[in-house]
Amino acid sequence: MQVAVIGAGAVGCYYGAMLLRAGHDLTLVGRRAHVEAINAHGLRFESAAFTGFIPAKAVTEIAELTPPDLVLFAVKSGDTDETARTLKSILKPDSIVLSLQNGVDNPERLRKILSQPVIAAAVYVATEMPGPGHVKHNGRGELIIGAGPHSAELARLLSEAHVPTTVADDIDAVQWSKLINNCAYNALSAVAGIAYGEMVKVEGASQIVTNAVTECLAVAKACGVSLPGDLLDKTLGLPASMPAQQSSTSQDLGRGKPSEIDFLNGFIVRKGIEHGIPTPTNHALQVMVKLVERSGSRQGR
Repeated sequence: MQVAVIGAGAVGCYYGAMLLRAGHDLTLVGRRAHVEAINAHGLRFESAAFTGFIPAKAVTEIAELTPPDLVLFAVKSGDTDETARTLKSILKPDSIVLSLQNGVDNPERLRKILSQPVIAAAVYVATEMPGPGHVKHNGRGELIIGAGPHSAELARLLSEAHVPTTVADDIDAVQWSKLINNCAYNALSAVAGIAYGEMVKVEGASQIVTNAVTECLAVAKACGVSLPGDLLDKTLGLPASMPAQQSSTSQDLGRGKPSEIDFLNGFIVRKGIEHGIPTPTNHALQVMVKLVERSGSRQGR
């Protein structure tokens, strides 16, 4: 299968590496430093099961792609609309677009621009980019994708590439659950540059997480989203499964890149205003990250 990864960061490179190892013809679209490193040496993949260089193709522009059968769409939420408009010109009528993004509204935004099938996904992987063309897998890696005419075939393809993939009838609830995890931990990890396991050792951190999740649950209910009753308990247990992982927001700030906080805690704040629900903890977390972005104090750490 001809596959394109749009947004060759930590998530895109991880799933791209898994499909490359399964023999698919795949091209990564990313920043110049990553592209040059990948084209010179291959994609450096580091995991518990395999460490080495995987032969790979990479380009800096979407226009350089061969029209793909499958697109792994992994750009930051703030870049969704502009990137989708550029992507539209090179897609085939039956190309499938899988959104591997944070937040809950990216698939809807993609469908407004693209006529091709767009499948939503919730991504559960701990991964990072230690350097140009180098992806490190720290744990997990499963996907949950939305139901649709192409979903079963796509789940089979990904599972055969050792990406455990299941199809969910209610992908909205799954994505909201993932959003709430991000709202609970991303900002705290980002502001301090700290991993989840160390974060929760700080007195009061778990209470902040609880407050943020409680606000999110109230907003989700107002939006008509039904979520599991044990979601707070599961969210509080997340650091035990990823103790050494820093959030994607923390990784962004450390590299001086814009964060997605406006599409995480900021999304909850906007929906809270829309439905008349106070969200002071989520608002504070959003503002904290914006302040760190403004100061640049995390850059290079």
